[in-house]
Amino acid sequence: MAPPESNVLKLAPDAGTPAYRSAPHNIEAEQSLLGAILVNNDAFYRVSDFLEARHFFEPIHQQIFETAGGLIRLSKLATPVTLKTFVPAEVDIGGMTIAQYLARLAAEATTVINAYDYGRTIYELALRRELIRIGEDMVNVAYDAPVDFAPRAQIEDTERKLYELAEAGRYEGGFQKFAGVLTVAVDMAARAYQRDGNLSGVATGLRDLDTKMGGLQPSDLIIIAGRPGMAKTSLATNIGYNIARAYQGELQPDGLMKTTNGGIVGFFSLEMSAEQLATRIIAERTGIPSSTIRRGGITENDFEKIRDAAIEMQHLPFYVDETGGLTIAQLSARARRLKRQKGLDVLVVDYIQLLQGSARRQSDSRVQEMTEITTSLKALAKELNLPIIAISQLSRQVESRDDKRPQLSDLRESGSIEQDADVVLFIYREEYYLQNKQPQPGTPEHQKWQTEMDLAHGKAEVIIGKQRHGPTGTVHLQFEAAITRFSDYADDARLPTRM
Repeated sequence: MAPPESNVLKLAPDAGTPAYRSAPHNIEAEQSLLGAILVNNDAFYRVSDFLEARHFFEPIHQQIFETAGGLIRLSKLATPVTLKTFVPAEVDIGGMTIAQYLARLAAEATTVINAYDYGRTIYELALRRELIRIGEDMVNVAYDAPVDFAPRAQIEDTERKLYELAEAGRYEGGFQKFAGVLTVAVDMAARAYQRDGNLSGVATGLRDLDTKMGGLQPSDLIIIAGRPGMAKTSLATNIGYNIARAYQGELQPDGLMKTTNGGIVGFFSLEMSAEQLATRIIAERTGIPSSTIRRGGITENDFEKIRDAAIEMQHLPFYVDETGGLTIAQLSARARRLKRQKGLDVLVVDYIQLLQGSARRQSDSRVQEMTEITTSLKALAKELNLPIIAISQLSRQVESRDDKRPQLSDLRESGSIEQDADVVLFIYREEYYLQNKQPQPGTPEHQKWQTEMDLAHGKAEVIIGKQRHGPTGTVHLQFEAAITRFSDYADDARLPTRM
């Protein structure tokens, strides 16, 4: 039974002031929930995983809920008798003392069964009040902003706030029956059976890498790391292009497209322009070096190849954002927008050291800023339920070792990157280091060097330094430096039998 009208907290309007709309709230629901908790403390655990004191509209109710929760978590009893000592006695609530008000809440409490529904009502009304606040802030800033203030910055800030509210605005979750989890696992196996290569994740288009990883798994943060010159961007670009090229969609009854193979790719190119990225992909597809394309040293036949490749690429679901100096909040907002407007299955970030933290952290150390960035990227991967490939630089300590194959400790600001990443891939090319150590021609050392160069030519190692759901190890790939193309490594055991 709801408390009598006389006990509901109200502020009498001043007859001389114009009428105004009150923020959404339900005092009766707040009183009923608090009463249920005071009568049976178990009611608190029905709402404590999503409801907080700040969600209550009435300040005295915030204080009662927070105090009661503190006692219950300490395995103490929360009743009108135990609570009244923690709330100021001089508080006047509609002519009642705090002791009288607590006693009234308990006396008129409804059944504990309804506690969850009351809690959900209070929570949803708090979200509506927060929406109003965001809307008011947006209007006020738009009115008062100086002429040189970019509207796009306000749009991105408002969008970030709305998505943060949407992410926080969930009271589902908690324990679930194992049968439901099994159904999800079986569905994943079914999708793997239907996909190219029978993979549970999105195929990279590189056979041996897919075999080791099972494809790119949803919600995974995948780090591709290496020293300059190791072709990190080339590997990420190759994988992104392979995924977009393999894209197949199926129209659902609700009118939305569901990806059945490959995927829609978003590529944040923080270092390279979109034109440079396109030139690399054209070079990789046509076999014409990008340096030749840029110099204009191409034949008519080459131009026809470029034209055909460009026509094919025009229809690929491959989206590039070349904006430099993005903050992690701006990147997240743009990724969400792409998923909402075009769809998104794989996100590539080149590279994370060029990202900035939020404004409130820019005064912190770079390590703290990097922690925020990697944590946010992992959270974004989970939120959008897709793999994020993020490229990272390695520290110079690699160069001081004889064996220059990277290790996890070589990651710059390695603590947060290593901790947040689900998969860490290192690229190592022996050929790169050898070509910088060429001895004097005609000497025995040069002959030895030439032999080593011949063995290392066109070979690359992708070292899986970390993988949460699979083995570590090394995958050998073929790399054509002139056209920046990675492909499957064809060793003697895989060559076709000569007749």
